[in-house]
Amino acid sequence: MRKIGFLNSSFVFLGSLVLFFIVAPLVGMVLNTTPGALLETTKDKEVISSVCLTISTAFGATIVSALAVIPLAYLLARKEFFGKRIILGIINLPVVIPHSAAGIAVLGFVSRDTLIGQAAESLGFSFVGNPVGISVAMAFVSVPFLINAARDGFQAVPERLEKAALNLGAKPLRVFFSISLPLAWRSIVYGLIMMFARGMSEFGAVVIIAYHPMITPVLIYERFGSFGLKHAVPVSVFFIAVCLVFFVLLRLLTKERKHA
Repeated sequence: MRKIGFLNSSFVFLGSLVLFFIVAPLVGMVLNTTPGALLETTKDKEVISSVCLTISTAFGATIVSALAVIPLAYLLARKEFFGKRIILGIINLPVVIPHSAAGIAVLGFVSRDTLIGQAAESLGFSFVGNPVGISVAMAFVSVPFLINAARDGFQAVPERLEKAALNLGAKPLRVFFSISLPLAWRSIVYGLIMMFARGMSEFGAVVIIAYHPMITPVLIYERFGSFGLKHAVPVSVFFIAVCLVFFVLLRLLTKERKHA
């Protein structure tokens, strides 16, 4: 039998500690939830409404953002230009700033006294307290995940394939859709999944823009503040289960796409 060296044993031990740190709080929360409380939560109309709102706004933020993000990621992967490093730094800012500060920044961008806010009001709605505003806040904090994943995907596509197609007379747009995009699709889908998941879990930025209508992270906070841990835990467990189902389904779809 092959012996495990000291270094590998140390790494296994440290890795086990990390896994325990991640899994233990989640398992503890599940064990502290009775089946009856969880069943009651699944019948709670406020909880179901908040979950549906969370999923729809996160999905909308992801899809709409992708229309502009994917072309930007391609430019960052393929072109060299003045200020590129600055742009790469700016892209990652939403990840490093406090999310409450991110919410305040977004609020200052879409509030009623701004040009964008006034334009929205002329169309009959306001970003503040609106699902559209929730999607904007979600997109702000999660879009770096999609940009970075898509950029890495385009960088992995051999440029010689694109140049060969161009030399054969293909238009740049056709090269993008027939070569670059299909070959980078795995990374793009991964970025879409991560952006969607990050948007679903956002609290700090969203609560500044819209306390009502409540997405599920805000509802969990409201239940905890108003009724205590006993009423917040079942909603948390239910929402985590929903997130896991969506995450697993999306990963399975991605896996099928890889083998297609």
